[in-house]
Parts: sequence; C-alpha cells; structure tokens
Amino acid sequence: MTIAETTVFEALESNVRGYCRSWPTVFDTARGAWLTDVNGKEYLDFFAGAGALNYGHNNPLLKQALIDYLVGDGITHGLDMSTVAKQRLLETMRDLLLIPRGLDYKVQFPGPTGANAVEAALKLARKVTGRTTILNFTNAFHGMTLGALSVTGNAAKRAGAGVPLVHATPMPYDGFLDEPEELSWMRRALDDSSSGLDKPAAVIVETVQGEGGVNVARGDWLRHLAELCAARGILLIVDDVQMGCGRTGPFFSFEIAGITPDIVTLSKSIGGYGLPMALVLMRRELDQWAPGEHNGTFRGNNAAFITAEVALRHYWSDDRLELSTLAKGERIHRHLTTLAESFSGITARGRGLVQGLVFADASQATKVCRVAFEHGLLVETSGSYDEVVKLLPPLTVTEDEITHGLGILSRAVEIVRDGH
Repeated sequence: MTIAETTVFEALESNVRGYCRSWPTVFDTARGAWLTDVNGKEYLDFFAGAGALNYGHNNPLLKQALIDYLVGDGITHGLDMSTVAKQRLLETMRDLLLIPRGLDYKVQFPGPTGANAVEAALKLARKVTGRTTILNFTNAFHGMTLGALSVTGNAAKRAGAGVPLVHATPMPYDGFLDEPEELSWMRRALDDSSSGLDKPAAVIVETVQGEGGVNVARGDWLRHLAELCAARGILLIVDDVQMGCGRTGPFFSFEIAGITPDIVTLSKSIGGYGLPMALVLMRRELDQWAPGEHNGTFRGNNAAFITAEVALRHYWSDDRLELSTLAKGERIHRHLTTLAESFSGITARGRGLVQGLVFADASQATKVCRVAFEHGLLVETSGSYDEVVKLLPPLTVTEDEITHGLGILSRAVEIVRDGH
C-alpha cells in the first residue's frame, strides 16, 4: 500500500500514536463535554484530555480572555521573564489558593508538562537533602521521562527507557497488600539498619492513582505516610498532576487528608484551557535552586497563565465547584456500584470525578470502551492490565450529560457481558 492509499496519519505519523487507535475517527470541533468528528457525529467526552480539561473544551470564559490577550498583543513566549500575565497568576494563586489554605509555598515554573514538574521535584529533593534514593509506590505513574519513569510502576512504560532506572525503590500502595497496616513494611525497612534500604531523599505519591487503575488512598493512610516521612526527615512529594485542580473535589487532592506536602507537582488542568503549563510548589525553605538550575525554553507560556488565572478566579473564589464535583462524583459512583452489583466480576471505585469500573476479565474493559465509543462516549482503560474503565468527565459536566453518559456506559457493559 502506497502513501497515497493510506490516511496521512497512517502514512506519516509514528507508530507511537495511541488514543487515535482506540477512537478511530477524525475529530473536528469541541465545546464543553462534547467533541464532533468530520462526519458530524458527536461524542460525549468522559476523558477530558486525560484530565487536562477540567473546565471542558473551549470554555467560553477562558476562550474570551485568551482572545482578548492575543488581540492585545500580549506576550506569548516569555521564558522566565516577569510579565503582567505571570504577575496576575501568581497574585491570584496567592490570594485564592495558598493563603486561604495556610500554604507557604514558593512557585516554580518548570517545563510545561507534568513529567517535567516531577523531574524538577525529584532533583530539588535530592539537592536539598543530599540523598539520592526516592521511594515510590506500586502502580504509580509519574511521567515518561527518565526520572519520572524511575518512580513509575508500569513495566511496559519502564521498559521504554532503554536504560536501567535507578535510585528509586517501590513500596506497597494503600490496598496493594490488602493488610490492615499497609505502611508496616515501609516503616520496618526504613528503621532497620540491615534492611538494605538507603534513607531516601523523598517519597512521591498520588492520592488517587489514575493510570494505575483508579486506586484510592484512604485519608488515614495518607496522614500516616506524612507522619512517617516527617518523623524521619524525608520529604513528601504529592503528584497532583491529574488529581489536582479539583478532580477529587477540593482544589488539591491531598486536602481530604489534612496534610501539607513538602513539594507538590501540578500540570494538566492548571492551565485551564488545555494549554501546556506545569508548576512545582515547595515549602519556602526548600527553594534552594541556583538561578537557571532547572530551566526550559517553554516554561513561560503566558497564554496558559492568562487562562489559568481566569479559571482560578471564576471557579475557585468559593466552594461551589468543589461541592458540585463531590455531588456529581457520588452520583456516578452510586450508578457504577449498582451496575457492578448487576454483573459478576465487576467492582466500582473512585473519588470525586475520577471513577472506575474494575473488571476481573481485563479484555472486557477494553471491549466496553470500544462499544462505548461506537455509541458516542469516550472512556479509556487504566490499570496494570487495562482492567479498569476510567471516567474523567469535565468538572463542568451537566446532570443531563451525566445521565446520557452513564446510559451509554451501562448499555456497553450489557452488550459486552451478554456476548453481543
């Protein structure tokens, strides 16, 4: 078959492409929770850019602010220069996010991806402590660059590194061992001088493991982890790239546990509009970087600063979005629990607006996602074996859209379980 006989995607785009294989159509426009393809077919989006579109596609408030900024010749590329857009974002973060929560964090603008934020956090922890080891958790996912891969659990993704991934040691995540005291092994290994475990610079954790299969850490477990780290002089890094910005209800996912991490990574929806942007938040005394010690050409995406600032002012000046997200999450979880009870080999789990259906037969989860796509719903799989159908609708999804999406999902499960 010649280039002319294939689509341009098949002919020219790398084999590494992924999501387009699961959703074989060409998308054209998007608004809110909906995408439309070139044939005019509409799809309800319960994927939301892998969590990068918490406020939906082309949110009109954010879009207008962005248009006004561009029409006014606002600075788009600014490296780490001081700009009006950055100033307004930092002031809004200070006033709406940090001060109300008692968080005395400095803000770092790394490269514009979650993986780069994780790289910066790991480098900073090692610099500050003078230690090299990082403790991560089973089923964790922190990104695809070498440092981020070293603290990621998935074997297939780790294998893509092509080199040994060192100076990281996995520990059992909450629920992995199915034991009452999940942190006992970690505590024992840290305190026993003959365990062979070097004292780590930091522990990095997700409060809900999205890519790992919608594994939800209990508040008590997170508190005990924070206490364990603090008592031993180990920095606690919370990776809030996917679960932050309100995905689990409160703006920061760790708020439910009442903890204050030493370092926090943010990306995906922090830009508001789907524009690339990432942040590292660190306790003030940890800001020991030398000028330019961690930098990047695109760490100053001022267009993203504009949409981020408007999103914060509009959605986080009160608790309406948080309460709405929690209520919608409870509604979806109830539906998934009822659905799971109707079929053997299925369970439900989640927090806020990250919810999952877990299939004992992983192949059925993949089939459900395929059937859902055919009926106009975008959902993806996650977990060690792609055994979880993961729901990540925009936080702005309407009640009618939830009803519509859950209806398609339920029908897809029925079709797959009936063998149609």
